Amino acid sequence: MRTQKLGEADRIITLLSPELGVIRAAAKGVRRTRSKMGATLEPFMEVDAQLLVGKSLHTITQAQLRNPYGQKLVADYAAYTAAHAMVETAERLTDSEADTIAAQYRLLHGAIAALARGGLEPGTVLDSYLLRALATAGWAPSFTHCVRCGIEGPHQAINIPLGGVVCHDCRPAGSLSPSPQTVRLLAALLEGDWDTVNTSDINARGQAGNIVAAYLQWHLERAVKSLKIVERR
Repeated sequence: MRTQKLGEADRIITLLSPELGVIRAAAKGVRRTRSKMGATLEPFMEVDAQLLVGKSLHTITQAQLRNPYGQKLVADYAAYTAAHAMVETAERLTDSEADTIAAQYRLLHGAIAALARGGLEPGTVLDSYLLRALATAGWAPSFTHCVRCGIEGPHQAINIPLGGVVCHDCRPAGSLSPSPQTVRLLAALLEGDWDTVNTSDINARGQAGNIVAAYLQWHLERAVKSLKIVERR
């Protein structure tokens, strides 16, 4: 997920495991040019790692590369920045939601793999991942039915604290008024309807991205810093 320097030649590696959640471990000598694990333990790589368990910090004794997603992402800045926002979000959610670690891992793995494959606009992959990750954590928004009375839409207002669209009668002060195209796009992003997502226009994608970021910040109770550097096309 991320790395940081440790001493002259080592790194602390933050990994996400489908069984154990977030793991922080030291990788000895990986900053040396002759290190066999250096290129394997880069951000966004899928690896099989063997750990020596420690009290506060584990040690990586062996790592085998499974999928070199990071090598492909560094060649696409928009995808690279989207991946950073994904892993920061995943780290927050898996630190607090132990019961959903495996599901969160699968979501992140699928989203990183989709970015690496290309063919989809990275910003929409990010927004779809964020909505699904929040839903998995228990904060599923509704973009088709009023979150207060349950009446089926389409509705023209979204209320972030309430968790989705609200009808005219239930609409509280301070609700947003996105375009109908944006509301349809948000529903498609949550459901994985890529035919609808891929035909959406740039204005709807921009509005949707801002709404997703606000919804994420509301539930995490602080901003995801990596979202500030995300490049959208």
